[in-house]
Amino acid sequence: MIFRIRIKVTTKAKKNELTKEPNGSWKVRVTCAPTKGEANERVIELIAEEFKTAKSNVSIVHGLRGKEKVVEIQM
Repeated sequence: MIFRIRIKVTTKAKKNELTKEPNGSWKVRVTCAPTKGEANERVIELIAEEFKTAKSNVSIVHGLRGKEKVVEIQM
């Protein structure tokens, strides 16, 4: 089964956290800067932890360089 979720990422935050918004989208806050893909890697780690799956089952399918992303999760 494959899920797609929309997320909005905030970088350079005080702590790493993943929260679900009332409209069904997700907000992700990461402490790293958006350089060399570090923030995207941390986003993938947080989503994998939340959905209890391996990091290899999570991929960013849209928005690699932007703050708004579409993430695909294979369960």
